Order: sequence, then C-alpha cells, then structure tokens
Amino acid sequence: MENPITSKCCNHQPWFVLLVFFVFCIELFSFDYSGLNAKKSALVTVLDDNHGNVINTQSSLPHDFTEIANASVSPLPKTDEKGDLKVGTEIDFCVGRYIFVHDLPRRFNEDLVNNCRLLTRGTDKNMCPYLDNLGFGPEIENPEYVLMNNSWFLTNQFLLEVIFHNKMKRYECLTNDSSIASAIYVPFYAGLDMSLYLWGFNITVRDSASLGLVKWLSEKPEWKRMWGRDHFLVAGRIAWDFRRQSDNETDWGSKLRFLPESKNMSMLSIESSSWNNDYAIPYPTCFHPSKDSEIFQWQDRMRRQNRQYLFSFAGAPRPEYQNSIRGKIIDQCLASKSQCKLLDCNYGATNCDNPVNVMKVFQSSIFCLQPPGDSYTRRSIFDSILAGCIPVFFHPGTAYAQYIWHLPKNYTAYSVYLPVKDLSEWKINLNETLLRMPEDRILRLREEVIKLIPRVVYASSRSRLETLEDAFDLAVKGILDRIESVRIMIREGKDPSIGFADGDDYKYTFSTYGNGLEAANNEGESMEKLVKLQVSSTEFGPPCWSATSVVTSG
Repeated sequence: MENPITSKCCNHQPWFVLLVFFVFCIELFSFDYSGLNAKKSALVTVLDDNHGNVINTQSSLPHDFTEIANASVSPLPKTDEKGDLKVGTEIDFCVGRYIFVHDLPRRFNEDLVNNCRLLTRGTDKNMCPYLDNLGFGPEIENPEYVLMNNSWFLTNQFLLEVIFHNKMKRYECLTNDSSIASAIYVPFYAGLDMSLYLWGFNITVRDSASLGLVKWLSEKPEWKRMWGRDHFLVAGRIAWDFRRQSDNETDWGSKLRFLPESKNMSMLSIESSSWNNDYAIPYPTCFHPSKDSEIFQWQDRMRRQNRQYLFSFAGAPRPEYQNSIRGKIIDQCLASKSQCKLLDCNYGATNCDNPVNVMKVFQSSIFCLQPPGDSYTRRSIFDSILAGCIPVFFHPGTAYAQYIWHLPKNYTAYSVYLPVKDLSEWKINLNETLLRMPEDRILRLREEVIKLIPRVVYASSRSRLETLEDAFDLAVKGILDRIESVRIMIREGKDPSIGFADGDDYKYTFSTYGNGLEAANNEGESMEKLVKLQVSSTEFGPPCWSATSVVTSG
C-alpha cells in the first residue's frame, strides 16, 4: 500500500521544483542588482573643453573635509602581505587629485578677454590675436622651414592665466562636487585685469576687481571649509605686480595679494615674490606639442645641433637700473667677437620680435646668458632650454629660488652659476671662464637641459601627453601637495596660518647657492678644444614670440 504522504509529494514534484527554481532566481537577481547600484555611487563631473558642459564620470566614495577638525587622511587601497592589491579592490586614481573650479562672474575672466583691445592702452600692441587657439596665439608660419608643423605658436608670455584655465578644462580629475575636491581653482585673470588699468587709473579702479573677487569667494560655502587655504589662482604677470604696499597713487600695481582673504590663497605666476603663498611656474613658450612623439623628435633635433658660438645673449641693456650687469655682459660679448652672438632687443629693435631669429641664436650657442632684467626672471630662460642651450645665471632669484616644481633642486646639473651681487663686484671674464669648462661636463649639462624640455612646455589644450608630464601637470601636482600639507597640519591640531603667507627674507640670498662655477671647473678637458671644432649650423629651430614694451621679458 502506498504511503499517502509520499504519494502526494511525488504527484506534485514538478511544481515543487519550479517553485524552488523561481525563488533562487529572485535571490540571484536581487544580489546582482544591489552590486550594480553600489558601483554607481558617488558620481563626479568634468567640464567639456570647449563649452564647460557637465558630463558624468564614475568615482569612488568621496572624501569629506567639511569638518576640518575631524578631517582624516584617506586610507590607501588594501593590500596583502606582499603589497599586491587584494582582489575586488576598486582604485579611484583621482583620490587626492580632484579639483573644483569656481564658476566666476564674467567680469573676472571672459569680459577681460572680450575687451582684449584695451589690454595694452598707450601702446601699438594688439593683444587680441594672441588669444586665438585657447591662448596659444596664431600658429607660426614656417617660411624658413625651421619649425615643426602644428606645434609652434606666437604665444604671448603674459597669457599664462588664459592658457592654464583652458588646460584645466581638460584636466582628468575635475569635479562639480566641492566636498570631494582636494583643491579649489579660482579662474580669475588677474594679469589681464592689471593690464587693463596699469596706466592712468587711480588705485580705487586698480583694486576694484580684486576686492570684488574676494567678497564673492568669501560668501561661498567652499570658502568656509578651510577659509580659502585650499584655493589657488594663476596669474600671467610677476607676483610683485599684485603686492602694492601702500595706497599711494603713484605706486605700481594692485594690492590683491595683501587683501586678508587673498593671503589665505596660493597664487601661481611666472615669477613668485618672497612670500610663502606665491609660487612660480614657467613662462609660456611657443612650443605646444600635442603628443609625446613631437617632444621626442624635438629633443633629438637639439642633440644633433651644431653650435658655433661659445655663448650668446638676447636682450637689451638696462641703464636705468644702477646695478644692472647687462651692460657688462653686452660689452664682453662684443669684445669676444666670434665667440659670442648678441641679439639686440633694445627698444625699437625688431630682431627679437621675430621668433625664428631668437631660436637661431640659442640653437647655435653652447651657453645662453640669463641676467635679471626688469625683474629677476625672463622667458628667455625657457627659450634657451628649448634650444638645448645651457643657461648661465648670475642671481639665484632668476631660476633656482623660483621654479622649484619644474627645475632640478641640484642646479649644477643643468646650469652654470656665476653669482654677482652688485655691479661693483663684477670680476668675471665670460670668455675665459666658459672656455675653462671641461668638455665632458658640457655634454652632461646639455643632455640634462634637453631632458627638461617636456617639464617647461605647456602641451596642447586639445589633447594630453601619454607618458610625459608638462609644465601644467607639474604645477597641478605641486599645488595639490602644498594644500595637502596644510590639511596634514590641521589633522595634527596645528594652526595652518603659521608660516602660510609669511615673508621669506632669505629666499633670494646668495649664500644659499654657494660660489658657483669655481668648484666645478676641475674635471675633464677644456672647452676650448670643443669650441674650435664647432662648425656653422644651418639647421635652426623655432623660437618664441618676444616683443618690446609691455610684452617683453627682455
């Protein structure tokens, strides 16, 4: 006789199996769907390079620095004992690199560009053409077949803020969620604003935009997170132009960097001041490569260049400056005859307006002299590096104390230093001194200079380099490290204002950098033999636009 229970079970067995299968599928679907939702959390946005449109990209869970006192260091991805990443760990490569860009009112940037014809009042210079191609200027035509195609532009040295802003629009770790941002970028065109009101305007007009900017910023929620110490701006003029120390109508510049709110921000500019919250980044040159191969090709070309001159100088005397050494340099260059090439950039001269002329001189020279001019620095430093010409510095404020994120700390690896504190101390015979340089050291110095080329150029704003870091990349990395160091102070319970905006009276002192060439000339053969073997070169490369008057670094 059949068991009634077994009989009943067996009769409904197909339906029971289907029921179990259906329940299993529901559980599996629920688990998979929850996993997908978890991966979609924490969306960030980036800006389109042309229109600033918002598009979504995936990120990991956000940092929260809203409560400064409770801020903690973000943990690193989990690893096993060997240091390998554990399976299932998701890495957000933008952690610690997110940047939030303030959407400023047009008066602080776009309107200044639209009024480009007014930027150089009182001169015959028209800045408008140099704003083409996202601030790179018109592409250089190549009548002498000396430039690489599509990579060289007539770039104005004072348009760094426009170039930087356009490159920032392509930065890979932009976010519109300021709570996860490691830095806040303020795209104020401070240099263009200065140019608009430099001559013939009282200090009320000159300071108007600066006062309006800090008022606007201080009212934003982002400001209150670190009271502006995670904010930075970029200026296309030297930092001293924004540090007017009195309200005297005859004093130069604006007082942007002395405003209380501005003291809490960092500024990147073509030349820093002696205050700790100012940082120097390279002047824009005319070389804006769109891919790594263009840089490699240019570097190889500079290695093969024949150099007929021992040294050269492109610039003008500065008789109005009592301690300027330029007059001595020009005199010795002329006296050296065939050993030195002088490119006269005096007011009214036209040679330095021609970019081909400038680079021809530098590419045919072993050493390029870089004395201070109207200020400590000059764009010629970076033009000479592009040409593979070894820079010769006379003051630590011209490069060593300036471009700490872009040039090697060991300055003797890429340059020659002949310190001159005062014109009365000039005891240098340039021709004899440079001829004593050992040949093997010259070759090492030149190779190091050529290796620096990618670090001092601003690559195309329409693309990204693949394996190399350009001047923009290193500047972003530098400011992120700077702001993170402030966060570390806060986490340790220290006062972040201590030292943040202090003046550094020793920044440009000579003693820090030793006696220059004296200790480095005791190795290898004399340069004299090498100079005699140099032949005239016919392969010249591209320069950069360098003008007189208000747009020259002379």
